Amino acid sequence: EYCGYKTLVASDGKEGYELVMLEKPQMVIVDYHMPGWDGMTTVKKIKGLNEKISILVLTVDEQQETADRFIEMGANDFSIKPIKAPDLISRIKMNMRILDIQQQMEEKKEQVYLEKGISAATLRLITDFIGSADEDVNFEDISAGVSLAYQTVHRYVQYLVENERIEVIPVYGRVGRPKNNYRLIK
Repeated sequence: EYCGYKTLVASDGKEGYELVMLEKPQMVIVDYHMPGWDGMTTVKKIKGLNEKISILVLTVDEQQETADRFIEMGANDFSIKPIKAPDLISRIKMNMRILDIQQQMEEKKEQVYLEKGISAATLRLITDFIGSADEDVNFEDISAGVSLAYQTVHRYVQYLVENERIEVIPVYGRVGRPKNNYRLIK
């Protein structure tokens, strides 16, 4: 709050996870030793909700192995307690700056696709079709279902795959290349 950030407080990992689900913050500060879920469980669960969220872990545990495990779970930063206010503020600002840079890069990436002819309306049409399908779909299914040319569908599906919005499901049949089916990533 001192730095102008809106803050939320939870008394344990599960409550923090529920707050993240409701409020969708950009950053979370997690303690390792908490009642209920420990910091490892909490970090893993929060990253499962939002891969892009920044997580700073605070702990009295000075072992490198602990820091490494937190990073493997998805934490972005790690600090030993007691942490001084200037260090904490610096880490928060640094992690928020990294988030800003990542967001700018994603926007530039999206702009490149928009310049290549990706329209929001067509994108929505294709994602709605894939999302409403009872089973995984292929290019032909999508093309027929949305009444667009195969080449157009291919360009949009490639965009969705590169932006991790749909999943590629290889289907192995006869000898030769597998056909790919697609489903929305939830």
